[in-house]
Parts: sequence; C-alpha cells; structure tokens
Amino acid sequence: MSANAESRGVDLDNLRDIAESMLSDVADGPPLDAETRVLIHIAVRSAVTSMDVDGVGRFIEEALDLGVTAEQIQETLTVVSGLGVHTLFESTRQLSDTVRRRLDGRIEPLDEHRQRLWDHYVGNDPYWQRMEQVLPGFLDALVRMSPATFSAFFDYCAVPWKTRSLRAVTKELVSLAVDSAPTHRYLPGFALHLKNAIDLGAGATAIRETLSISSAAPAHRGVR
Repeated sequence: MSANAESRGVDLDNLRDIAESMLSDVADGPPLDAETRVLIHIAVRSAVTSMDVDGVGRFIEEALDLGVTAEQIQETLTVVSGLGVHTLFESTRQLSDTVRRRLDGRIEPLDEHRQRLWDHYVGNDPYWQRMEQVLPGFLDALVRMSPATFSAFFDYCAVPWKTRSLRAVTKELVSLAVDSAPTHRYLPGFALHLKNAIDLGAGATAIRETLSISSAAPAHRGVR
C-alpha cells in the first residue's frame, strides 16, 4: 500500500472496506469487554488530534468504577502518545528522499555507529520487518537522519510493551482506534495495527465495535 496515496481523502467507508477485506476469514468472536471498551473511549479522546479533555475525564471515572487500574489507564495513554510518531513515519521519509535526490540518488552504507544501532533495535525482528512492508524505508531514513531520534523512537515506543499492564491485543485495538479516528485516519498505521490485532486473536465483532467507537470520536476540542 502507498502511504502517501492512502493518507489522502480517507473516509469511514475506506476504513471499513479495508477492514472487511482483512476480516473475511476471521471468526466473529466475542464483543469487546467493558474494560477494553472504556479504554478505547479514553484513547480516541486523549489523542492529540482530539484532546477532548472533558470526555477523557468522564471515561477515566467510568474505567476506575469498572475496576480498571490507574496503571492500565496510564499504559493506554502512553500507547496513544506514542502514535504521535506518525509525524516521523511520513516526513522523515520525505526528508531522506529529498536529501538523496539532491545527492543524485547516492545511497551511502550506514556508518559503524548507525549500523550498530540498526542491529540492536531492528535486527531480524518480525515486528519491524512488518513495519518495513507497511512503511518502506522509514527505519532506514530515521537512522540516517537522526541516530538519536532513532534510538529514542524505539525506547519510547517500547515502554507499554515493557510495563505490560494491558494485554497485547488491547494495545493493538487502542492503536487501531486512534489511527481510524475522524481527525486522524492514518491508513498505514491502521493496516498495521489491524493485522496485529487479528494475529493476536481479536475477532471480527470486537474489531468492528472498535471502529464504531472510533468513528464517533469528537472533533478536536483543544484545551481550555
């Protein structure tokens, strides 16, 4: 899929069409449980493209009443905040491509420091290989443009996977919801997290419900 093409003119029907094409062989499964549902509500309202502060507060109260822990809510917020790296996904690739074009297309081998970082963070990890399929050239562009940002990207995005207050599938559904919200709709991330959620056992019913919650997310409210 082309990230640039997919990021233009994306509406709810586009998302649903992509989702249904990937759900054709996925069992319905159970609906979202109440705890996951409320965390998804928190996610789409706390995202920087929404910032519905009143809504976040309301759903935090509901989550705590349901027995969701503060650690689980914070992990949800950390997952959501990490999705801000979509700025890097697209614009760092543009920067790298432009610099390369000005150098007549020359591609230098990674220097020793950058190669060491690549081997440490990327290596043969299938998760990052999947990202390369969805966002070709991103990781290479980032390590070339800023080794410090490259390291920070991995370290920060890894936080929710180290604390493990939430199930992996919940984190993927939260990410899927944010990437499909009306004020975001980032298709490369949407496709990546949808595939991950399916692989982790999310059923079609839970995924469709996630998209329904996301589609009703409010427009950007800002902070008063």
